[in-house]
Amino acid sequence: MLNNRPKIKKTLDASFSKASMEDSDQQSTHSGAVIGSNDDLLTEIHLRLPVTSILRFKSVSKHWHMLLSHRHFTQRYDINNHSKSPGLFGCNTYVPYDVDNPSTPPFSSLGSYFDRPRVRIMQSCNGLLLCSTHGRKGSKAAPKYYVFNPTTKQLALIPPIHESAKVRKTIRFMGLAFHQTDCPHYKLVCVRRLEPDRDLFQIQIYSSDTREWKTCTATLDTHWSFFEKGVYWNGAIHWAPWHHNHFYFKIEAEQVQTLPLPVDMTSFDFMTIYLGESRGHLHLTVGVDPKGTSLHQNVYEMLSDRSGWFVKYQLQLHELWGAFPEMTRSPYDFNVVDVVRGEKEEDTFIVLRISWKLIRYNVHDKSFRQMSDVIDHAFRKDPFAHRYIETLALVSQCCNSYEYIVFHVGRCQHNTESVVHLNAYLCEFHHYFAPPSNE
Repeated sequence: MLNNRPKIKKTLDASFSKASMEDSDQQSTHSGAVIGSNDDLLTEIHLRLPVTSILRFKSVSKHWHMLLSHRHFTQRYDINNHSKSPGLFGCNTYVPYDVDNPSTPPFSSLGSYFDRPRVRIMQSCNGLLLCSTHGRKGSKAAPKYYVFNPTTKQLALIPPIHESAKVRKTIRFMGLAFHQTDCPHYKLVCVRRLEPDRDLFQIQIYSSDTREWKTCTATLDTHWSFFEKGVYWNGAIHWAPWHHNHFYFKIEAEQVQTLPLPVDMTSFDFMTIYLGESRGHLHLTVGVDPKGTSLHQNVYEMLSDRSGWFVKYQLQLHELWGAFPEMTRSPYDFNVVDVVRGEKEEDTFIVLRISWKLIRYNVHDKSFRQMSDVIDHAFRKDPFAHRYIETLALVSQCCNSYEYIVFHVGRCQHNTESVVHLNAYLCEFHHYFAPPSNE
C-alpha cells in the first residue's frame, strides 16, 4: 500500500506558498495604491530624489506630471536641494567644478533647442538662462531673446519690446531676474537708449506672470552706456561699479538708486574684476595690487540692506605664478570668473581664468586645481561665466493660457490619456514643441 502523505504535504506547501505570494502581491499592490494616491506622501518621497529621477517620473502619469510640475513642489524641491550647482558655462561650453567626479553636461548642443543660429548665453540667474539668437552671420535682424531652463529643457520665447526693428536695436541691456522665493515669476529688465545723441535711457520690465512689457516712469541719465553683465540680487539688478557709475535698479519699486562703494575705495582708484551672486550673497572682487598684477584681491560682500560692503576674503595669489608661468608673461591675461559659496564655509572657492585654463582656488586652504585646459576663444576674450544651477522652475505657465513657448503661440492642449502636449513630442523626459522648419 502506497503512502501518499509526502505528496499531500508537498502539494499543501505549494498551495500555501502560492497563497502567500498572492497575499504578498495583494499587499504590495495595496501599499503601492495607497502611496500613489497620497499626494503628501508622494511629495515627501520625491523631494529626496535626484533631479534626473524627477524628470523621468513626470512621464509616469498625468497626475504625477501635474504634481511634480506644480509650483508648490518645484519651489520646495529647489530650496531643499540648496540650488545645487555642479558647473558653469564658459560661453556655450559646459565645465564641471569637480574634476575628480565631473557632472554630466545638461545638454550636448545648446543650439539644437533654438530656431535660429548663433545662440549666446547672456546671463544665468538661479537656474534659468537668458539667451539670445542673432540670425545667420551678416544678418542685420534684431536679436531674439529666450528664457531657457537647462535642467528641464523648457524654453520660452520673449515677445519683442516693440514691433519696430529700429527700436529694438536701441537696446543696451537685457537682464534676467528670478528667484524661487522673492521673484518666482521671472522678469526681464531692458535698458534702451531713447535718442542717439543723448545719454538718456528708458527702462522696461517684462513679467512672465502677465506676459507683457511695461515701461517704467524712471529713466536713467548717465554718460556710461555699458550695461553688460547685470546681476540680480535681493529684488534688484546691479551693475558692476565703473568710474563714476555705480547704481542698481529696484524692480518692484521701479527706482534707480546709487550703489555704495567699499569704504577704502573711491570711484577712480580701483578696477572691478567681478560682480556676482552666490547662495544669497552679492560679491564684488577688486584688484588692490599697486603693481597692477591682480595678485592681491579683495572679495567684498554686500550687506543685506545695501548700506555698504565688508571684506569677506583677501586673496594672495603669488603661489599661482610658479604653477602657471603664463601669468608672468601676461599679468593681464587673468580674470576672476566666479565666486562660489559652499554649503559649508570651508568649501567656498573661486574660479580663475589664466590664459586658456580655468583654475579652481579654495579661499580657505589656498589649494588649487586645474578645471579645464582648453577654453573657447570667445570665452577668453569675454570671460564671463554663467553658473549652472539645477532647478525645476517652469519658464511658462502651461494650460489654458496664451503664451510664447518653444516657438509656438497658442493654447496648450492635452489628450485625455497622456500628458504629452498636442503637436509635441516627448524628448528627454520633458515636453518640447518641435521647432519650425527652416523652409
